[in-house]
Parts: sequence; C-alpha cells; structure tokens
Amino acid sequence: MYKIKEIPEDFRVDEISNVELKDSGKYLYFLMNKRDYTTQEALGNVAMLLGVPQKFLGFAGTKDRRAVTSQMVSGRRVGKDKLEGVKIEDISVSFKGYGDDPISLGDLKGNKFEIVVREVSKKPKKVDRVVNLFGEQRFSKNNAEVGKLLVQKKFKEAAQLIAEGEGKHERDVRESLNFQENDAIGALRNVPKKIMTLYVHAYQSKLWNEMALESDDEEIPLIGFGTEVDKDVEKVLKKEGIGVRDFIFRAMPEISAEGGMRKKYVDVHDLSIGGLENNDLGEGKKVTVTFWLEKGCYATEVVKELFKGS
Repeated sequence: MYKIKEIPEDFRVDEISNVELKDSGKYLYFLMNKRDYTTQEALGNVAMLLGVPQKFLGFAGTKDRRAVTSQMVSGRRVGKDKLEGVKIEDISVSFKGYGDDPISLGDLKGNKFEIVVREVSKKPKKVDRVVNLFGEQRFSKNNAEVGKLLVQKKFKEAAQLIAEGEGKHERDVRESLNFQENDAIGALRNVPKKIMTLYVHAYQSKLWNEMALESDDEEIPLIGFGTEVDKDVEKVLKKEGIGVRDFIFRAMPEISAEGGMRKKYVDVHDLSIGGLENNDLGEGKKVTVTFWLEKGCYATEVVKELFKGS
C-alpha cells in the first residue's frame, strides 16, 4: 500500500488565489506559509502576535495540517509594520497588498499540489479526471458526526462531542458546559462561525460521497434546505431520519446550509509524474506527482486513483 505525508514536506499545497491586490484599502493581504499546522492553529498564532482577534483574519479555505502550505489571508486593523514582526517557527508571513474586502471561504481558483508518494513499485498511468469525492481531511475526527447532531437539533450532544477535543474552542465549550450544563447553544457560541459551518458542511459532504458512489448523474445535490427532493434525495433523508428543512438553524441562522449541486467528476490539470527514486524513509520506491485542482476538490482522491491497487 502506498504512503503519503510521511513527513510534512511530502505534501505541498499552494493556493491559486483570485484576490485582486491594490495599493490601498481597508484590508491588508498577506501570504501565510505553514508547516505541520492546521489553518486555524496557524491563524491563532499569527493573530496573537498581531494583537487582533482571530476573527479579524479571513482565508479562502482550510489547508492540510501534515503538509507545507501557502495561502492568502486578509487582515482587518492589521498594519504592515506589525506583520513584519510576526516570527513563529514553521509559520511565515509576507505582505502582498491591500484590498476593500475580506477574504472569505471560496475566494480562490484552486490549489496546486506537489506530492511525494512512497512505497510504490512502479509509476502510475496518467488520469484526466476522478470522482470528485470529499477527502478524509474534510471530516477530521468527528466533524460529520457533530454536523449530523446539529442538523438533528441535538445541540447538547453536539456540544459534548466537540468538548472531547483538545483545541481552544473545544476547551471553551467544555468549560461552558461545566458552568451551565443546560445552555448548549451558549456553549456552541464559543466555536468560531467558520468551524460551526464546517461541521454542517462535513455532514453534507458525507451524504454527498454516499450518493456519488451510487449515482450515474453528472451532478449530484449537496443536500441543504434548498434542495429539490427527488427519489434519490428522499432515500438518503429517510435513511438519516432528517428533512431538508433541518438544515435551517433558527437558533444559529448563520450556519444554515442551503445546499447546491456538485459535479461528480473533477478534471486533473497539468498532471506530471516524476521518475522512480529510492525511498529514503522506507521500503520500495518513491515518486513525485504535481497537478492542480479547482477549489473544493481533494488531492488525496487523485492519489487514490493514480495508485489504485498499489
């Protein structure tokens, strides 16, 4: 079985940004490079040194933790002089320009990948496209499970599951529940909006993956409150014991999810496969592959297809 991410340098991700840079504006834009950090962890450290709340920093998408990645970040009330003072091991920032709007989820063209695949015996054949499945990093440990509990309006159970984690907002949720056990919504307010939204999206993604593996359609619904219910969607909803209107959160309207359509297949752009080399970290050989994907698509699914059966 092939291996990836044996070391962070085996998985390099460079965001292809569509941010328009200007000489002045309300927001400062900078490139953040990180190694072996989640996007949220890295932003938390940067925000602390900049002296601003983390919510003042905007980004287009989360990047893999066990990787070396670069991505554009917007800063509100961030000065260029403060940015130059940010010095953290395995995180670096560089000023790029200004603009009038914060960077929000989805504000990118795609991502370029350079991936070292280890413990292989032969070079793979090229592929032009793959099934557009959401990759494992979308789900983390319990993201989809938390998302399902939220959709089911089991807010206390969702908060308790989040509280089992070890991060800052997980600790805040745990302390909030200890202080006021029956105020689950209050406890969930300790979680950043973007993270709460990711929980719901993870659950939507899990349902989408299940439908994609069974459907012959070119586009498959990402189920939300705006989804048209056909027989395939109805089958999923019945199995899950939910309805499309359950993706509306009256207590937390900011995380309501309308849904949409997602292409079943994604094109693999500019795929290059290097030569076989000695694997310095284990058995067999290693090979480096590079390509880029449109936003919202997962490189791990391309690697799976390339090395299927390896």
